[in-house]
Amino acid sequence: MGLTPFNPQNLRFASMAEPKEKLRLDKYLWSIRLFKTRAAAAEACDKGRVKMVGETVKASRTIKLNDEYEVKTEARKWIIKVTGLLGHRVQYSEAIQYYADLTPPELLEKQDFQVQSFHTGKRLSKTGRPTKEQRRNMDEQMGE
Repeated sequence: MGLTPFNPQNLRFASMAEPKEKLRLDKYLWSIRLFKTRAAAAEACDKGRVKMVGETVKASRTIKLNDEYEVKTEARKWIIKVTGLLGHRVQYSEAIQYYADLTPPELLEKQDFQVQSFHTGKRLSKTGRPTKEQRRNMDEQMGE
């Protein structure tokens, strides 16, 4: 009548599609792309850069839905809420669906200002190393 025989491979694929019940914090932070490597996420937890309700948390902590974390990365400070469990790394457009960014706008504006003012990568005009011509002129003055 259309019944298929039991195949254990079908069970394996079905279980991969369902979200995992247990997921480590460091793996989650890596999979939602807040850190480039899982080791960097674990190191941030060890150094106290990841907090939950003001207290530092271990990398091995099991995350749950609706948990809120305060995360400090090199680029910025995040306040995130877990909206879904993600155990593997996916592209950014998919990863943002698994957390809600609760970072206050005034904190984001402050960070944007710092980035614009201090990390331009260019020196101001007429400052820094002297040009070749300026160097020759200084050498002439010092030599005489």
